[in-house]
Amino acid sequence: MLKSAEIRRQVAQRLRELLPKARGWDESADARIGSQTADLLVKFRLGEQEHTLVIEVCSLGQPRQIRAAVTRLGEVRRELPGAHPVAAAVYIGPQSARILKGNNLGFIDLSGNCYLAFDNVLIEKEGKRNVRPSTRPLRSLFAPRATRVARVLLAEPGRAWRLEELAKAAEVSLGHAYNVVKRLEELVWVERDDSQRIRLAKPADLLESWCESYTWRANEVASHLAPERVTRRFMAEIARAAAAAGRRYAFTLSAGQSLVAPHARLAGVHCYLEGDPAPVAATLGLRPVAEADGNVHFLAPYDPGVFYGALEKGGLKVACLPQLYADLVHHERSGREQAEHLRREAMGY
Repeated sequence: MLKSAEIRRQVAQRLRELLPKARGWDESADARIGSQTADLLVKFRLGEQEHTLVIEVCSLGQPRQIRAAVTRLGEVRRELPGAHPVAAAVYIGPQSARILKGNNLGFIDLSGNCYLAFDNVLIEKEGKRNVRPSTRPLRSLFAPRATRVARVLLAEPGRAWRLEELAKAAEVSLGHAYNVVKRLEELVWVERDDSQRIRLAKPADLLESWCESYTWRANEVASHLAPERVTRRFMAEIARAAAAAGRRYAFTLSAGQSLVAPHARLAGVHCYLEGDPAPVAATLGLRPVAEADGNVHFLAPYDPGVFYGALEKGGLKVACLPQLYADLVHHERSGREQAEHLRREAMGY
C-alpha cells in the first residue's frame, strides 16, 4: 500500500494535470489551519482569481473512513471559509463519492476519479476501477489480541512508542506487536519518526475500521434488576463491590458516557467486570433477569484489553475513550449519535 506522503505527492501531480492553466502554484504539506492540520494545502491562481484547496488524504476510501473525513473537512471549512475541501485516496468508489458530493465536498483519487466544483471550475470523472485493490483483509488486524495494540495507540494518539513499550503496554509478545504495526504501516495508519518510534498518523481511520469489525455484543452480558433506580450513587456501590471482591471493572455505554460527558442521560448501567458477576450481584442485592427487563448489565470482557487505560471520573473507572466509542457506535438507535458526541467533546480525532 502506498504511504501517505506518496499518495499526497501523486494527488498534487494529478491536480496540476487537471488544472493546466493554474499559475502561482504553491503546495504545503501538514499545514496548520487553526486547530486543524491539513495533509496538503494547495494555492494557485486561475486568471485573476486565487483559490485554495485543502486536501485530506484517506489511506482507505471506504465509506466509513470517508464519513470521518467529512467531519474533519467540515471543521477545516469552518476554520478557513474561503477554502475548497477535497478528500483524496487511492480509490474513491461510488458510495464514497455520493457521501462527499452530498456534503458539498470535492474528491480526487489515484484511479482516475475526481469531482472538483468551485467557482467557475467543474471537473467530474467517475466510473474508474481501483488501480490498487486490497488483497489483505482487515479482519486479522482486529482479532482480540491484535486489537490490544490498536487500543493502546488510540488511547494515546499523540505518543511516540518504541516497539518494546507498545508490546508491554498491550500485553502481547514482541513478535505479535511487530506484525500488527507492520500491517498498520502498510495501511499508512502509523508512521515512524527519525528514531524509529511508532506514532499514529491516521487515528480516525484506525478507529472507524475497528468499529466496522467490532460490536459490544462480542462481550457476554449478564443482566440484573436493581432494587432501586440506578443513579451515580448506585454506580459507586457497584465500584465498591467490585473492588472488595478484587475485580477489575470499567463502566461503558451510557453509564460510561454519563461520567465522561456529565449531561449525558443515564439509561441503565453497563459495566465490564472481571470474573463471575454472581457474587458481586448478590452483594448488591441484584436479581438476575432477561436483558430486556434489566437495568444493570455486567459485561464479561471478550478480551482483557478492554480494561487498558481505564479513566477515573469522580472516583469511578470508565473504559478508555476509544473503547467507549467503539461500544457506543452499535448500541441501540442513538448509539452512533452518542459516540459522535463523545468524539467531538473528548477525543480530538
